[in-house]
Amino acid sequence: MYKGLGLCVLFTIGGFLLTALTGDRVSPLVFALVLGVIVGNLPMPWKSQSVEAGLKFSTRWLLRTGIVLFGFSVTMQQVFALGPRIVVLDLLVIVTVLFVGYQLGTRWFKLDPETALLTSAGSAICGAAAILATEATIRARPATTSMAVATVVLFGSLAMVVEPVLFSMIGWDQGLYGIYIGATVHEVAQVVAAGNAIGPEALANAVVVKLVRVMLLVPFLLLVGRWWLNRHATRQDGTQSVGKLTVPWFAFGFVAVA
Repeated sequence: MYKGLGLCVLFTIGGFLLTALTGDRVSPLVFALVLGVIVGNLPMPWKSQSVEAGLKFSTRWLLRTGIVLFGFSVTMQQVFALGPRIVVLDLLVIVTVLFVGYQLGTRWFKLDPETALLTSAGSAICGAAAILATEATIRARPATTSMAVATVVLFGSLAMVVEPVLFSMIGWDQGLYGIYIGATVHEVAQVVAAGNAIGPEALANAVVVKLVRVMLLVPFLLLVGRWWLNRHATRQDGTQSVGKLTVPWFAFGFVAVA
């Protein structure tokens, strides 16, 4: 496991070094992610179970722990200052993306319902975490989960890089654009990277708006999980099966320390 952890440390150091070389115009998170993608696709003979274990530990625990610790820099006063309109905005985004994504996926692109729902959930709420939570609820096949995660990571990474570039073209202030980033970008880490590339005000608003979306994952799982199981999941004896709900603990940790 230590080899994988050491690799993550090297990516982190490389991200900060590249950021320094660019004059702090690009977030170290972006560079670290790019380095990870490049190295991860190289045919390296040193890849082993130890490396994989360290990488999985980092993505599952260290990343989410970092998000929790980031809560110390965001106060609940900021959440209240944004007002209930942010909750309404996030609800509208989630409902719209889920409905449009599922309908387009199943009717236009002829995707199977599992892939369409998982991809829509990841796009609407919190990326791979939402996909994995939804997978546990609807008992999706591993192949559909992998496809949904790959799709969300790809488009989320593109948004993470493109949206800071669009900021200088649109002419919005940092606070407003931060709200836009938090309401549209997929992963929490991608939101942090995109917001940090713009400025502190954009970063704070983006994370608050995004974490509201993440916390809405709980009612989403309860509602969509029940809907899905009522329509699709039945046991051989005809009774309905209920999946285990998976809740992203880091969202509540973020709120607890805020």
